[in-house]
Amino acid sequence: MAKKVKEIVYLKAGVEPGLFGQKYSSRDYRFEDAWGKNMFNSSFPASLVAYMSSKGVEPVFICTDKNNAIVHKSIPATKLLGIDPLSENAYYDYEAGYYPYERYYTADAKEKIDLVMIDRSNNSPVSGLEVKLTTLPDSTTKDLPDAEYGSEIVVRSPTILFVACSICSCYDSQREKNKLHTLLNTIGEEIKNWSSPNQVIPHYSKIKEAVLNVSSDLAGKQVPLILQPIWKTNRALTDLEHNCLDVFVWSNLSVIQMALREVEPEDVISRNQRTIIWIYKMLWDFSSYGRFNYTDIVNSLAYTFKTDKAFSISGKQTNPMMKCDHLENPRISKYEIKNIILGDGQKFLRPERRFDAYLVSHPELFA
Repeated sequence: MAKKVKEIVYLKAGVEPGLFGQKYSSRDYRFEDAWGKNMFNSSFPASLVAYMSSKGVEPVFICTDKNNAIVHKSIPATKLLGIDPLSENAYYDYEAGYYPYERYYTADAKEKIDLVMIDRSNNSPVSGLEVKLTTLPDSTTKDLPDAEYGSEIVVRSPTILFVACSICSCYDSQREKNKLHTLLNTIGEEIKNWSSPNQVIPHYSKIKEAVLNVSSDLAGKQVPLILQPIWKTNRALTDLEHNCLDVFVWSNLSVIQMALREVEPEDVISRNQRTIIWIYKMLWDFSSYGRFNYTDIVNSLAYTFKTDKAFSISGKQTNPMMKCDHLENPRISKYEIKNIILGDGQKFLRPERRFDAYLVSHPELFA
């Protein structure tokens, strides 16, 4: 059952502190405590999407094709968020449970996702997104030409849970579960102790192949999962470029490709490989038993790494997947930020990260 939403109605648009498009939200931007760094890093991107939508500018949707190759499409905000972001029925719920996925797994505690969009007309969740506000370039690409810039992306372990759940939702009937089971081959039966690297490493290539088989099968059904705005700085990383903002969106299947962008070690299990193993085990258990134990899989299959994050990839690794005209030339200028942050809301920011700090130290952007 969807969470009952509360209404926040601003008295006059643009007078009280706020963010573009967010008339109804679980955060009340009239108050300073709604502008903390972790909050701003997800709420500002949501309003950036709404603002771009009002201008007819669509984010870049990073997807995969039947051959598991990266392809770019455009995605309208209504498809990305599941609802028109400027609709009276659009409610922005942050750090919330995404109920459609919770029936696919058990856990010590249900995981929350960064942004859940709710349709106020029936209080139902219509999308769930992870949000990554990233710098362009990162330290590995700042000395390269603009076309080779990239952003570092850190992927949380719960994001992999959401990847698995989004795939499970496409194989919901018993017939479809049987199909998924077949696509996964018999590796799940061959490994007796999944927590033992020595037992898993010999099967890794088949595990990866099976996950890619599933990905290929779902090429026509992929969904948005990671909302990744970029903010582009100059080469010295001291100032925003004139055109500095744009939005990229990663599908659930392109996140799998993210995890595969590394040189694979042969005698140990890396974080990236562990991610693919997690996905396989979650899908195998779902196809076998109807749901999977997320907590047990992540903790038992840690392979010496901490489990607070799944993996990270550098800008040099993301560039080939993100490379396009909009990466080199973002479509939103720094002088449009005042159209997104309203009512002097930037004065509530307490800079702890570079983007917040830049906005606070450049009041001319809001003149």
